[in-house]
Amino acid sequence: MKEKPQFIGIDNIKVFDSNIKNITLSADAEFSNPNNVGGTLQTDALKVLVNNREVATFTSKEFKVPSKDKFKIPLTVSIATDSIINKGNLSGLLGSLLSKKLKVQYIGDIKYKIFGYASTYTINKTEDVKIKL
Repeated sequence: MKEKPQFIGIDNIKVFDSNIKNITLSADAEFSNPNNVGGTLQTDALKVLVNNREVATFTSKEFKVPSKDKFKIPLTVSIATDSIINKGNLSGLLGSLLSKKLKVQYIGDIKYKIFGYASTYTINKTEDVKIKL
């Protein structure tokens, strides 16, 4: 192994699906692996915030890293709509509904492992995403 895979960034954050009960957010963590060997990547308690409010935490299964290739890890999470609504941020949610945008933030770590070697990528990405009503 020469070097750990390069973390390119979090891309393609969007509302994948929305209805009265749930909002499903999706994003891609993009990497490039220049090595002849793969390894595994895993998200560890990645937090998802909507309008500055933590609404979900998820941990993925291990994802196999391909050798000598660019690749993406899907970061998809379904959130109960009522977890976004509370009395403290009702005005923020109303503003989001009127502007048809949500502020979505992914915060946490993605861990890379190979042959006893481990490395961590710190994720902190915020983006305004459009919602369809």
